[in-house]
Amino acid sequence: MAEVAAGNQIPVILCDRPCPTPVLSYNLVSRECGAGVVITASHNSWEWNGFKFKLSYGGSASAAIISEIEKYIFEVEKSQNISTMPIETAEKIGVLEKLDPEPTYLNHIAELVDLNRIRNAGLNIAVDSMHGAGSKYFAKLIEGGSSRVEEIRGNPDPSFPGMIQPEPIEKNLEPLKKLLSNSSFDVGLATDGDADRLGLIDEEGNYISTLHTFALICKHLLENLGLKGPIIKSITMTNMINKLGKLHDIDVIDTPVGFKYLGPVMMEENAIAAGEESGGYGFTGHIPERDGLLSGLMILDMMSVTGLNPSDLLEELEEITGPYHFDRKDIAFNEQDREEKLHRISKPTFEHLGKLKVLNTDTRDGLKLHLEENAWALIRFSGTEPLIRLYAEGTNPDQVKKIIENCRMIVDG
Repeated sequence: MAEVAAGNQIPVILCDRPCPTPVLSYNLVSRECGAGVVITASHNSWEWNGFKFKLSYGGSASAAIISEIEKYIFEVEKSQNISTMPIETAEKIGVLEKLDPEPTYLNHIAELVDLNRIRNAGLNIAVDSMHGAGSKYFAKLIEGGSSRVEEIRGNPDPSFPGMIQPEPIEKNLEPLKKLLSNSSFDVGLATDGDADRLGLIDEEGNYISTLHTFALICKHLLENLGLKGPIIKSITMTNMINKLGKLHDIDVIDTPVGFKYLGPVMMEENAIAAGEESGGYGFTGHIPERDGLLSGLMILDMMSVTGLNPSDLLEELEEITGPYHFDRKDIAFNEQDREEKLHRISKPTFEHLGKLKVLNTDTRDGLKLHLEENAWALIRFSGTEPLIRLYAEGTNPDQVKKIIENCRMIVDG
């Protein structure tokens, strides 16, 4: 990639080491670059390796821009006329510069979070980098006081051994859960392959859902840090955020799934945070993009301010919002069946889903059914894989299970 850019006389800044996506994104803003490229499979297995294209403000490119890029790709594939320049030559003539991306990012994060407060909180922190690019970052940010960091799966390995994919969801975090359940750690933090997503484990080894994690972070921003402003969330994110919004008299705005949608709205609305169900959260004063490292620091800062462990923080949250439960099921499908399945959800006329009344529908990204009893359901096609995703949130596990079953019946016809 760098050799092609240099071969076309485009100035290139090339990271000299594996680099988390949010670290590169902030560096491109700091250096006032025109764009940035991260070559990563993100939270997917290695064979999904591809490009993440970042715009000058550090956020994801829109669908329209990606469409333009794809047109150029097809044209180049036809012509096979590709100019390149060896990295050594490009560096010698000044077209290419190598960069250590860590210092600029670490200094910026120190402006957003009270790192000394975390360092001196006496926290025992377990980190699972899932063999990804986020390795060693928490230690570099935190160590130097009474808090300590112990890391597992900390050696970057693009084959991601021992896991199907480096996504920080419960089934992939058994090593971290086991470590927490048999030790004196206060919290477990996990980042995905390119460190833009966060997984959270409590002090007893229990997984905390991404929805509860974002609700905790928002509560911290509003109550402990005193921030005031809109919160942006994807349509797959929890109604707990709406309850917090009402309590603090702030707007909560829904968007389709993906930070290519959340990021622009975040900037337009001057929002304090944005989040999606995948475990990706963005913050004011930073880039309008996911950052798993900063997300983890927000949890640690919340613990440092309150003196509470994650399970107590969760209990305190649910005293305000009430109990919420969530589930997601992914269904593989044959591409030849796409149109048929799309048709089943494209013209919704549902008055009930099972025994629950449908209050209203949202078809911006699949089919979302807002249900009575503070519940909702969503059926949507994945934007990255040949999967149909079924989502449900409700006030108890049995209700959520039934909602998922009823969604499956819609998809299967």
